[in-house]
Amino acid sequence: MSKTFMVVAETRDGKLRQVSLEALQAAELAKEDGDQVTAVLLGYELEGPAEELARCFQGRVLVVDHPDLKSYLAETYISALSQVLSSITPDLVLFGHTTVGRDLAPQVASRLQAGQISDVTAIENSGGDIIYTRPVYAGKAFEKKRLIGGSGIITLRPNNITPAGPASSPAEIAAFDYTPASSLRSVIKDVVRKATGKIDLTEAKVVISGGRGVKSAEGFKPLEDLAEVLHGAVGASRGACDAGYCDYALQIGQTGKVVTPEIYIACGISGAIQHLAGMSQSRVIIAINKDPEAPIFKVADYGIVGDLFEVVPLLTQEFKQALA
Repeated sequence: MSKTFMVVAETRDGKLRQVSLEALQAAELAKEDGDQVTAVLLGYELEGPAEELARCFQGRVLVVDHPDLKSYLAETYISALSQVLSSITPDLVLFGHTTVGRDLAPQVASRLQAGQISDVTAIENSGGDIIYTRPVYAGKAFEKKRLIGGSGIITLRPNNITPAGPASSPAEIAAFDYTPASSLRSVIKDVVRKATGKIDLTEAKVVISGGRGVKSAEGFKPLEDLAEVLHGAVGASRGACDAGYCDYALQIGQTGKVVTPEIYIACGISGAIQHLAGMSQSRVIIAINKDPEAPIFKVADYGIVGDLFEVVPLLTQEFKQALA
C-alpha cells in the first residue's frame, strides 16, 4: 500500500531554506515505489520559493499563500497546517530541526496522534523499514529508531543530508485554499530582527567561532574577516556571549545552536563539554588556542597552538590568495 510523505518547507526573508531541500531528499530516501511526496509551503508571496521547490522533486507543491502567514506565528501556522492535514492525511511528516520546525512538529504530532523522532541526522530504508539515526547524550552516542507502522513526525538537523537537486521533471504547483482562523489570540504587528550575519549559522558550510580568547567585541573582527573570505558564518561560545563580546544569537553549544558545518574553526575556545555538544559533529574541526592542553584539541582534526590574533589574519591572507 502506497504512502504519502509530507515535507513542510520553510522560507526566510523570502528565500527557500536549504533544510527544506534536505527534508525533500530525506523523503526520497525513505519512500518506496508508488509512494507520493507532497511539499507544503506556508507564507506570503511565495511564487519564487515554490518554483525552486518544484524543480527539485517529482510530486506536488501545495502553496498556502496568505498575508496572515507573512511572519511566523504558531497559531496561524498550525491553523493552516491543520487544514492541509485534513485534506492530505500523510503517513510521514518531515520538518527541519529549526526554531519553526521544533515548534510545529509536536503540535502536528498531537493532532495526528503520532510518534515523533527529533534531530535526525541520517535516514536509511532497510527492507521497507525506515531507520532514523539521532545523537544522544550531547553527541557522545547515537541511537537508531523507527516508527511503529512507519507513520509519524520527523525533524531533521540541518547540514546532515545532501539537499535534493534538480529533478527530471518538476513537481506540480497547486494553491491551497486557506481559511484564516477567526479566534486568534495573538497578532504580529512588527518584527524586529537582530543582525547575526548574512548566512544562517545552522546552515553555514563554514563556521568560525570565538570564545573568551577574543577578549572583546572588537576581537571578533578578525573572525568576521575570515568568515567573509570563506563565505561562512561567525559563531561564539557561551563564555564569549556571557562576557558581552557578542549577542546570544551567535551562541553555539548545549544551550545554544547546534551546527554541523563542513569546516568549524574554533578560535580562543577552550572546549567545554557544553560547547562541544553544539559542534562536535562538524566534518572538519580546526582549533586555534594558545594553551596546548586545551580540551578542544582532543576533538580537533587539526590544531594550531598560537595567538588567534596572529594566526587568524595569516589564515585570512592565505585563503584570499588561494581563492583568488
